[in-house]
Amino acid sequence: MKTLFMGDMSPTVATDPLFEKMDVKALFHDVPTLFDKSDLSFVNLECALTDSKNAIKKFGPNLKAHKNTAEVLKMIGTDICGLSNNHIFDFGIEGAVDTIKALDEADILYTGFGENYDDSRKDLIIELDGEKIAIVAVCEHEYSYALEDRMGSRPFDEFDTMLDIRDVREKADRVVVIYHGGKEHCRYPSPRLRKLSRAMIKHGADLVICQHSHCIGCYEEFMGGHILYGQGNFHFVKADFLTPALVPTWNNCLAVEYDTKKNEVNFVPIVVKDYGIEIAKGEERKAIMKAFYERNEELKDGRWKDGWHAFCESVKEGYINNIGNAGRADSTEQQNAVFGHYLDCEAHTDVWRELFPTYNLTNEKEEK
Repeated sequence: MKTLFMGDMSPTVATDPLFEKMDVKALFHDVPTLFDKSDLSFVNLECALTDSKNAIKKFGPNLKAHKNTAEVLKMIGTDICGLSNNHIFDFGIEGAVDTIKALDEADILYTGFGENYDDSRKDLIIELDGEKIAIVAVCEHEYSYALEDRMGSRPFDEFDTMLDIRDVREKADRVVVIYHGGKEHCRYPSPRLRKLSRAMIKHGADLVICQHSHCIGCYEEFMGGHILYGQGNFHFVKADFLTPALVPTWNNCLAVEYDTKKNEVNFVPIVVKDYGIEIAKGEERKAIMKAFYERNEELKDGRWKDGWHAFCESVKEGYINNIGNAGRADSTEQQNAVFGHYLDCEAHTDVWRELFPTYNLTNEKEEK
């Protein structure tokens, strides 16, 4: 089976009018040709498709788009939308219900969302030409994740997720895990993320794609499986909250072409063009792939740890401020809530651990 996996997708204030008008050419240029070559295509829908104005309380932007977005995704060839991410519940139950209705009307399947925690863990298995592929879409703990008594995205759980992968392995020929997590804007995995991604392969996954970082990271083959640490944005053009420093990494991504019969992956770089995206070509394509391959080598020789540490140091001031501002007699509700969120989310705790190592990590070691 020829499959295609795309990263984070959200219309913005600048592009939502084009989605409303369903201007596929302006939005996607030649990218639909990749969908044409695939038997099955997946896009991570990282926003609510709703008119609701009831935004939930959170840190960061509340993302929503016109319901015609679903029709546009169908027009370019999307078969499945992943809803396990930190923005699908940005407009609460109303927004989530509207989104699912829009996908249903566009005849697009979805996965990674349920009426409660147990329901969110439903397996999606697609059978085509006698071959079965399972998609397990999970997210880290940021705002949208399902609770025992509330609808939401399928959250990653260090115990349940591994069991889910092992169980669905017995039902499918191939298992693809979409992991919505990792530190935003960091091109390297944390030690935890690399360890758990490899554990997913050991438990039966054939392909693990880490999204959410909004930049292209690095790739490794492990025990016959494939792991991409950071896919980048699929379509997230001209976001109004984007800082100039992030534009170079924000505006490109890798389409993942996965041949399930051969167990082979191919990466196709995509870049922003005007108010849309297109397949990277020429020198731009060479530059993106050269940097990608260089980071892959860093995974092999251990230099990725330096890259991860340097990133954590670059954001250290903000984390220290969050510690200092929370838990005091004069702390505001928001200051305490930021600290609580940073404790709840796995990617943030990865940074905590890197910046503040325990004595056990720094005590004497035997000299070699």
